[in-house]
Amino acid sequence: MATVAARSPAPAGGPRRGGRRTRGRTRSTALDRLVFGVVRAAMGTLAALPLAVALRVAAGVALMVYACAPGLRRVGLTNLAIAFPDRPPAERRRILRTSMANLGRMGAELAHLPRLSDGDLRRLVVFEDEAWWAENVGAPRETGGLILSGHFGNWELLVFAHGMRGFPVSMVHRAIANPLVDRWLNTLRARAGTRLVRKRHAAGGVLKALHDHELLVLPFDQNSTRGLGVFVDFFGKPASTNSGIARLALRSGAPIVPVFIVREGRSARHRVHVLPIMYVQRTGDLESDVVRITQELSDLFEGMVRRYPEQWLWVHKRWKTRPLGEPKLY
Repeated sequence: MATVAARSPAPAGGPRRGGRRTRGRTRSTALDRLVFGVVRAAMGTLAALPLAVALRVAAGVALMVYACAPGLRRVGLTNLAIAFPDRPPAERRRILRTSMANLGRMGAELAHLPRLSDGDLRRLVVFEDEAWWAENVGAPRETGGLILSGHFGNWELLVFAHGMRGFPVSMVHRAIANPLVDRWLNTLRARAGTRLVRKRHAAGGVLKALHDHELLVLPFDQNSTRGLGVFVDFFGKPASTNSGIARLALRSGAPIVPVFIVREGRSARHRVHVLPIMYVQRTGDLESDVVRITQELSDLFEGMVRRYPEQWLWVHKRWKTRPLGEPKLY
């Protein structure tokens, strides 16, 4: 027979501490709702505008944020000094401003996604060789595929357009701090059939996705905390990098497919670059193989950033985790 534990007497001052925690949760929930309301209002406003106008408005807002956020500018310019030490400061500032404007345009495109038809998406997002891509994506294989990409161009549009073409992906997802914004974005992703693998359940979820012959997108281009990543060179400086793609490829034999979406100028048109498919080679030394493959992927990603620097997210602290003994960069 089930029993209910008796409630212990509350210690002196207990209710007061609990009250503070309750008030803290209430304030947090209220702030989440306020932020979500602002986001939804902004998206609704952008969605009501013609797409070309929305792009200009959103880019302007993003540049205002750039002007008013010295912390973001400092991080971005620090990263650009690491990546392009030989370029003049004015050129690095131009790249950062253009990158921020791209983020704004990305927001405008997200606002319009629910209204875009299949024809609109095919007109706005063009694969360099779509017939080859569709043939290789749909070809029978023993396992799924690993998509190498990152916070480059309009990465959300890349996943959405791919899914709407009949090839939805699974994506390892770290929840946004605001649960209301997180739920709204995930609902939008689900329209294209995107399946999310929560980061805390990633180990089993990614293996199941590959076993089920799915295309899997893992984050690659952001800083990894110590113990979760491996140090490889990125623009000539050691960067703690997610080794998950290398480990999964070695374990499963899944091919790695580098895919990048590049905006054409200031427009809503994008071109998807699919680089040669990679198959990993095993030497018998697992950890050495992981570092070697992760370095190869980092070199490939760096090459795309060098070609299209305005497309990457420079305001992330990419070199935050340092090898032991090295000073902080931010």
